[in-house]
Amino acid sequence: MYINDMEKELKELTIQQVSSMTGMSVHTLRYYERIGLLEPVKRDANGYRLYSVENFAWIEFLDRLRTTGMSIRQMQTFATLRSQGPITVTERKLLLEEHRRNVQEQIQELEKNLAVIGEKIDYYTKIAEESRTDED
Repeated sequence: MYINDMEKELKELTIQQVSSMTGMSVHTLRYYERIGLLEPVKRDANGYRLYSVENFAWIEFLDRLRTTGMSIRQMQTFATLRSQGPITVTERKLLLEEHRRNVQEQIQELEKNLAVIGEKIDYYTKIAEESRTDED
């Protein structure tokens, strides 16, 4: 194998490899490309997708947006802005700042819920301890 072939192999991933590395299904990756979240992915001579390192980094970012509750429509807006280049940096930044606020609100709500669950665990722990001392 030539050095250039080895470099190419390290820089290009199949859809199966990307799926395995990200935990996204092959169907989701194709869907993201179809709806414009991913620019058309390079294909090899047989028509198989070859994802670049840049494609992979973008897919990981999309996964983080989705995992944190950003809607597909908002992700599409972000992807469209991204494809328009540096002129849209401010709009992208504002979109991400809004998303960050939403995520922070979700975290605060989760922390409140976690505190209530903790209180209930403490309550049951106390009851369990009292019933053990009653048995002694």
